[in-house]
Amino acid sequence: MINIVALLVLITMSLVGCSSGNENTNTNENLSEASWEEIASEAEGSEVGIYMWGGDDGINRYIDDYVAPALQEQYDVTLNRYPMDAQDFLSKLMTEKQAGQEEGTADILWINGENFRSAKNNDLLYGDFASLLPNMESSIGDEAPFIHMDMGTEIDGHQVPWGNVQFAYQYNSEIVSDPPSSIEELVQWSIDHPGQFTYPNPTDFTGNGFIRHIMYDIADDPALLETFNEEWLEENGEDIWERLTEFKDSLWRQGNTYPESLAQLDQLYASGEVAFTMGFNEHRAESLIEDGVFSPSTETVVIEPGSISNTHYLSVPFNSPEPEGAMVAINFLISQEAQIQKIDPSMWGEGSVLDTSLLSEEELQELEDMSGPTIVQNKDILPELDARYHDWITENWEQQVVQ
Repeated sequence: MINIVALLVLITMSLVGCSSGNENTNTNENLSEASWEEIASEAEGSEVGIYMWGGDDGINRYIDDYVAPALQEQYDVTLNRYPMDAQDFLSKLMTEKQAGQEEGTADILWINGENFRSAKNNDLLYGDFASLLPNMESSIGDEAPFIHMDMGTEIDGHQVPWGNVQFAYQYNSEIVSDPPSSIEELVQWSIDHPGQFTYPNPTDFTGNGFIRHIMYDIADDPALLETFNEEWLEENGEDIWERLTEFKDSLWRQGNTYPESLAQLDQLYASGEVAFTMGFNEHRAESLIEDGVFSPSTETVVIEPGSISNTHYLSVPFNSPEPEGAMVAINFLISQEAQIQKIDPSMWGEGSVLDTSLLSEEELQELEDMSGPTIVQNKDILPELDARYHDWITENWEQQVVQ
């Protein structure tokens, strides 16, 4: 439900012709003066829409079968899931922003990286709401670097961490008896087995992530890419494209076309057209095997130079019709209860953002029992790159590799 004071402020501001950026700030200031109990009370009976990628049955099941019923029962908040890619809902928000639409349809956005940077820079987000959520302090704390920075962009409370995952490859062990252990070996495997490997178009986050690993491999020293290094790109950009064109002809469909998304690559893998898939979530294969999507012979491997660690987030758009309901839902999603449940392989099966020092012994044991065996060793973890590397890949890949 819309806070009455916030609504009056919005009406007054529209009469005096204030900018939409100021509307966000003043609305946020009004809610920041409310207690959490007042925010939760205002959220009762609200209907909240979450806009998120919908290409994974396990993730969808976690939201529909666990989160939505829990929110309804515990907080009287109805959660509706709307499958939509981040680029699409950001485009929708941009159109609404330009049209001066003060009340939209989205309340929660699943977002990170370059999409967060774009949304923040274009004033498409509600503002600093993270400080209002009690579970930010009791579940996550403020020490982890992913709380303050997202791929080179300062967060400033505009989003809260929801999950932390590692990049890994999944392969069919009946076809690949000796999986590659490095990028060089993967390239050679593809050349030796034409049509059995491909990667998504790098406009897709996973496909872009694959190329970011190639950048790390060429850099050799991760410190060279610690911040956006335009000089390094000028000196080494050709090496990146040469690496990708080296095995282009051996890819699925001779590299003339690429899967448009991870979901499409997973479909190719599930149907046996390719022997590899990949993704940001080292435990993703477990639920897909359990659902009968992936073959039981699916195994997971991390190859040199390592595995990029990626954090994804939840945010609130500038024109959310139910900001209080959105905050109550997000606060629940980052709770110990919901985070531990998210690790369950029968649902999502991905890493949490919990600060384990804040957990009880019982919660810590449950977390360890749920997470299963370690796939990515600490020594293999690579930091996520600045979002400008993502943009550089997207802007240049088609011309340098496809054409």
